[in-house]
Amino acid sequence: MKISKLIFGLIACAFVGNANAADITIFYAPTCPHCHHARDFISSTLIYEYDNLKVTEVNILNSANTQDFVDALFKCGYKTGGVPVMVVGEKCFQGYADSTQPELRAAIEADLTDEQKSAAAANKTAMEQNKDAFVQSHADRKNAITEYVAEKKIK
Repeated sequence: MKISKLIFGLIACAFVGNANAADITIFYAPTCPHCHHARDFISSTLIYEYDNLKVTEVNILNSANTQDFVDALFKCGYKTGGVPVMVVGEKCFQGYADSTQPELRAAIEADLTDEQKSAAAANKTAMEQNKDAFVQSHADRKNAITEYVAEKKIK
């Protein structure tokens, strides 16, 4: 196996295919309005509904992340570099609209236990009743989101 193929495999696995079903990697551009909407939905809703959800944000305008983004596009079978690109387990989404929300939830729930799905439903109901109080009492969930920056390789 060539070194380049090995490196590609390791990078692709970091974002696509080896993540838990309840993990999201979102490739975004800070200037993209659809990315802002997707990130807002994830950070203000999904991380509170799903207790174990982990979110990795990857800014594609950071040149260190370019190859990771290209690898994700290839793995997802996308021919264009439009953002956002969200990877949830084995499922990929390109673009964002409110109509995407049920599909994102379904992808997150794909490998959850019945108990985890029930907990998510209870969290969603509690948020519908009093979102501000729920978010305040679960403030630690903000830690579920991390920003990824690839290491620049010196040649």
